Amino acid sequence: MSGHSKWATTKHKKAVVDAKRGKLFAKMIKNIEVAARMGGGDISGNPTLYDAIQKAKKSSVPNKNIDSAVKRGAGLEAGGADYQTIMYEGYGPNGVAVLIECLTDNRNRAASDVRVAMTRNGGAMADPGSVSYLFNRKGVVIVPKAELSEDDVLDAVLDAGAEEVNDLGESFEVISEATDMVAVRTALQDAGIDYDSADANFVPTMQVELDEDGARKIFKLIDALEDSDDVQNVFANFGVSDEVMEKVDA
Repeated sequence: MSGHSKWATTKHKKAVVDAKRGKLFAKMIKNIEVAARMGGGDISGNPTLYDAIQKAKKSSVPNKNIDSAVKRGAGLEAGGADYQTIMYEGYGPNGVAVLIECLTDNRNRAASDVRVAMTRNGGAMADPGSVSYLFNRKGVVIVPKAELSEDDVLDAVLDAGAEEVNDLGESFEVISEATDMVAVRTALQDAGIDYDSADANFVPTMQVELDEDGARKIFKLIDALEDSDDVQNVFANFGVSDEVMEKVDA
């Protein structure tokens, strides 16, 4: 879920320890399997697979599950499904633009899940292209703060193509062109800086600022969408101030 980045960071941490842990694990495993199928099972030649595995390890997905997913994807072990990536577009409450990225072996089920979640939570489906123009595909690397300053991170990534570094409270978010993400991630590693995740995400070009009521509605919609096993990512163009976020968290 990417809209308000601080929310995304907090939510990710919560998701790892709450009841959705199994669902989160399953989605990460699926990502690994697909990455291995697309680019082979050797992480040295498949940066997408490398990043998918790193993210899973950071979220405590067991190594045996990771290994099995790589083998299934690479065709070394039976049981791999034929997953397809499908993007759905829509609008949530308050006119928030929503992009829903599915990874599924059943298009009809995915479409039904997305439609039901949208209509039950104040959203509406939109035609292809009517929402996606509000987003750009960007590389997003999340770096835990620890003892780091913003300058430390900037110094490491500037020459690698990073466009901006944002302070998310407990971590930094490094934005780059999607094609520069591996270079950015590698530059951090070369500088001895640990990172939590590196993903090619859809980043909104403009945001709809939400009040407490609007924030609650959009979070409810995103939760309903993410509850589907077929939905991998939800991107939305909303902003929520720290004050509003505190009210929602309370």
